[in-house]
Amino acid sequence: MSQSRQEPTIIRRILITIALWYIGFFLVLPLMIVFASALHQGVGVYLSSLHDPMTLAAIRLTLLTAVVAVPLNLFFGIAASWAIVKFDFRGKNLLLTLIDLPLSVSPVISGLIYVLLFGAHGAWGPWLKAHGIQIIFTPAAIILTTLFVTFPLVARELIPMMKTLGNDEEEAAITLGAGGFKTFWYVTLPNIKWGLLYGVLLCNARAMGEFGAVSVVSGHIRGLTNTLPLHIEILYNEYQFTAAFAAASLLVFLALVTLVAKSLIELKFKAEQMPLLKGK
Repeated sequence: MSQSRQEPTIIRRILITIALWYIGFFLVLPLMIVFASALHQGVGVYLSSLHDPMTLAAIRLTLLTAVVAVPLNLFFGIAASWAIVKFDFRGKNLLLTLIDLPLSVSPVISGLIYVLLFGAHGAWGPWLKAHGIQIIFTPAAIILTTLFVTFPLVARELIPMMKTLGNDEEEAAITLGAGGFKTFWYVTLPNIKWGLLYGVLLCNARAMGEFGAVSVVSGHIRGLTNTLPLHIEILYNEYQFTAAFAAASLLVFLALVTLVAKSLIELKFKAEQMPLLKGK
């Protein structure tokens, strides 16, 4: 009998009650408040708030940022994890450290780095200005900072998975005459597909919900450089609470979809691994 089943029933019930109360108070209740505040003036007002031109512009920029950042980080994550797991080279530990860097640096500092690089008084600012190029306070700056804060997410999901899988199947495929691309496409990719999807899911959610880094480089120009999180802040500060919560409900909906998709991916992965574990 496992240790958890040896615990007295009263202890288990107390622990479960505490966990449920904590989740309900700090997670479920705030989500309910967001949707209730967004809809308290009716569905018509809610929909009209979402159809506001500035809100639509913020949604478009948020989607554009995710559409650019996620595929690039997908490519980087696969390449970096493949290089780290499959090859030994000088500087591997340094590369791992650099991949983790955005996770250990405050998002505000991440945005400030790009200001110090591309701002008017930054390292490359005078050269950019002389050539008529502006990056800070444009959508390009938002995309760059989003790339920086999200690029570890795919790689950090794939690296431990590839280490666990090992190289036996790839080596067998190469021995049988398969080239590098065929080996990756028909052997490696099917084995890492659930970790890959999970990493992409996390990357997309972070790209759409990022606030700190993009706030530093955006300039908060309505209709041009405001992503959805920045637009929500502006609406709330202007006491447009219904419009702010209506826009926030979109991000909450994204979070819920992310959680559901995460659970489905984990179930699929466990279902595929179960026959392998039983075989062992």
